[in-house]
Amino acid sequence: MRKGRKELMVVGDRVLIKPEEGETKTRVGLLLPASAVEKEPVQTGRVVALGPGTALPPPEDNSEPWNTSPSIARYVPMQVSVGDFAVFFRKAAIEITFEDNKYLVVPQSAILVLVREQEIPDTFPEEI
Repeated sequence: MRKGRKELMVVGDRVLIKPEEGETKTRVGLLLPASAVEKEPVQTGRVVALGPGTALPPPEDNSEPWNTSPSIARYVPMQVSVGDFAVFFRKAAIEITFEDNKYLVVPQSAILVLVREQEIPDTFPEEI
């Protein structure tokens, strides 16, 4: 995420979320019952940036030991996308401030559900 000359980079399997403040009914229509909020404190927000995912070990290479070709980093892809609306465990989030805006850094494993808005076609395809 870039603001002016500064860039905020999320690493690993973490997600940067712009929190939605203190409502039990979210803007996208999810109703968080009081029992859910009391038992497991949850929070909601919009995903604004994400890391590359969980790093995988390099593949085992049985070539010659003097061959030092650089290995390319590989990652398990994230399920989260920028723009998703997330419900996550509040205790797992770390609050940061970047350019006078508050954000939360949340590991992907702390996200409970995602709401993703997608285009729905007005007509059905001719062939199914």
